[in-house]
Amino acid sequence: MAPSNPQPCDLLIEAGWVVPVEPHGAVLDDHAVAVTDGVIVAVLPTAEARARFQPARTVSRPQSALIPGLVNAHTHNPMSLLRGVADDLPLMEWLQGHIWPVEAAVIGPEFVSDGVTLAIAEMLRGGTTCANENYFFPDAQAATYKRHGFRAVVGLPVIDFPTAWASTDDEYFDRACEVHDQWRNDPLVTMAFVPHAPYTVSDASFERIRMLADQLDLPVHLHTHETAHEVEESREKYGQRPLARLDRLGLVNDRLMAVHMTALTDAEIDLCARRGVSVVHCPESNLKLASGFCPVGRLEQAGVNIAIGTDGAASNNDLDMFGEMRTAAQLAKAVAGDAAAFSAASALRAATLGGARAMGLERSIGSIEPGKQADLACVDLGQLESQPLFHVVSQLVYATGRHQVTDVWIGGRAKLSDRQLVDLDIEQLIANARQWRDRIAAVRA
Repeated sequence: MAPSNPQPCDLLIEAGWVVPVEPHGAVLDDHAVAVTDGVIVAVLPTAEARARFQPARTVSRPQSALIPGLVNAHTHNPMSLLRGVADDLPLMEWLQGHIWPVEAAVIGPEFVSDGVTLAIAEMLRGGTTCANENYFFPDAQAATYKRHGFRAVVGLPVIDFPTAWASTDDEYFDRACEVHDQWRNDPLVTMAFVPHAPYTVSDASFERIRMLADQLDLPVHLHTHETAHEVEESREKYGQRPLARLDRLGLVNDRLMAVHMTALTDAEIDLCARRGVSVVHCPESNLKLASGFCPVGRLEQAGVNIAIGTDGAASNNDLDMFGEMRTAAQLAKAVAGDAAAFSAASALRAATLGGARAMGLERSIGSIEPGKQADLACVDLGQLESQPLFHVVSQLVYATGRHQVTDVWIGGRAKLSDRQLVDLDIEQLIANARQWRDRIAAVRA
């Protein structure tokens, strides 16, 4: 019997299928999600939702799947302005011979803000609602994410050589603490430490990071075991593989987001599982830079939390999490020699709840559950390319493109509506990107 007094809510999203991610692999046919004050208040059959709620706004998508907003767990979003600057090169030649020299010439708050804004627009159009950021000028990053209402974990950088952001070890840490204090209570932007990599950060700096991460309750976001060369170099310099060195320094724990992880032994996989390490898999960047293959199937079997990231647009060259999910699932099967490894449901979980867990945000985002923030994306599955539709999750991972995302909400606020960005001007973004292209081209001339 319908209630005589329907309950008001801000937004009711009706979908052909709600894919909550938790429970794992579940698909709810003809369901709706009710949102009030940016929070999910109910997930229930559409007919019941219409009887129970009196929404201020209803969005009806009977041929669409509603999924949690995708979580890009490793990004260098200012580097969107370096898309295509240097391609088809191995990692260290790409980084040291091309990327770092260009950055030295152009990096600054304006470059960072404009690059982040371009990335936000691209991510929203692809259903991504949260990014785990790893770059310089975190103050400019945080202000830009906040201005555009985009959820982000912003990295506080530490590296062993001077940059435009800081000149000495003490300055890196002083500035990190200043930015953290400025943003410590923000509901949309949180912080993590981002030491660049084991080969660019000293033992002393890692020890300071461990102490401060414990005191401030912050994650540590770190390129780790990215290549076999990195591992061998660590053995020559420290007498230990990078993960063993990090363990000696107290950093192998549930705060660690270990990115790439292409060269792992069974013992290292077991260590990550026991210590609660999250592994952030960036399959397309690893493939493009020929960095190696992350053993995702073995990590999943061991119980390691897996997240997915695009890496930066300079090494991918896009921020397409649908493409990343598909590549992750397919590559895992080839690496494992097992067609059942890393299923479509596992890939979708890694791109949503896995990322949220890695970043310490699993209580707020990553699945469609009452009490969580309404970070949501609607994906059109009614077009020819999605027919016939037998299994929704399989279709999302193996046969869906980011152009099928029609609507995106962050904290219940519409950011993409009927495929149109709500508060970003595409023509202005394109014009701005072109002027940066000209500036960067002049530097490289």
